[in-house]
Amino acid sequence: MKIPKKYKIILYGLLGLFSLYFLLPFVWVILAALKTEAEVFSFPPKIFPDVPQWKNFVDAWNSQPFGTYLKNSVIVTVMTTLGQLISCSLVAYGFARYDFKYKNILFVILLATMMIPWDVTMIPLYMEFNMLGWINTLKPLVVPAFFGSAYYIFLLRQFLMSVPKDLENAARIDGANEFQIFFKIFLPIMKAPLILIAVLNILSVWNDYLGPLIYLQDQSKYTLALGLAAFKGIHDLQILPIMSITLVMIIPPVVIFLFAQKYIVEGISGSIK
Repeated sequence: MKIPKKYKIILYGLLGLFSLYFLLPFVWVILAALKTEAEVFSFPPKIFPDVPQWKNFVDAWNSQPFGTYLKNSVIVTVMTTLGQLISCSLVAYGFARYDFKYKNILFVILLATMMIPWDVTMIPLYMEFNMLGWINTLKPLVVPAFFGSAYYIFLLRQFLMSVPKDLENAARIDGANEFQIFFKIFLPIMKAPLILIAVLNILSVWNDYLGPLIYLQDQSKYTLALGLAAFKGIHDLQILPIMSITLVMIIPPVVIFLFAQKYIVEGISGSIK
C-alpha cells in the first residue's frame, strides 16, 4: 500500500526529531570539548564556544600515554575480529553444509553456551590464563576469539542454510575441491553477514572495559577503554580532558558504522544477490 505524501512528511519529521534527541548528547560532547573551562561552567550555559579550543585534544592526549593505549586497542580489535571471522565462518559452514553424526546435538550444545554469563566463567578463565602465564599480556583478550562465538556462528549458519545446494553441486561437477568451494563461492556470498559480525565485534571489543581490567596490570598494556577509566580517576573534576578523550574514543566506531551500515542491513536481512 502506497503511503500518501503528507503522511511521509509527518513520519520523516517525527523520525528526525527522534534522531535529534539521540544525537544531542553526542553534539554536547563535541561542543563541550571545544570550550574553555569558563565557558563549560558558565551560567546560563553557552551552547557554542567563542573560539574553538583545539588544543584541548592535544593537552588531554599528551597527559597520558594514549598513543600506547590506542595501539593496544587496535591490536586487540583487529586480531579478535580476524579470529572471529575465520573461526565462525568455518564452523558455521560445517554446520550448514555438511551432514554428520550428532550434528544437531552439537549445535544445540553450542547454542546452550550462550546462556552461560561471562561472569560465571570469569574466575576459571583467569585461573587458566594464569597457569599459561598469559596474565598481563594481550593474549587473554585475543586468543579466545580464534575459537569462535556461538552467536556469530548462529548468524552465519542461518545465512548459509538459505543458500541453494545447486551452487556447491555445480562447483563439484566442475572439479572444485572443498576449500575452493568455501573460499571462491561461499566467502563472497557471506560478505554482508561477515561485515555485520566484524562491526558487532569491533564495537564490543573497542568498548570492552571489564576484560582488560581483569587481565592487564601494567599501564603499558592498557587499552583505550581502561586508559580512559584511569584517566577519569585522575581528572575526576576536570570536564575538558574527559570530554576530549571520550570524543576521540567514540569517533572510530561511529565512522566504521557509517561506512558499513549498508552491509549491516543486508547481513541482518540475510539477502543473497
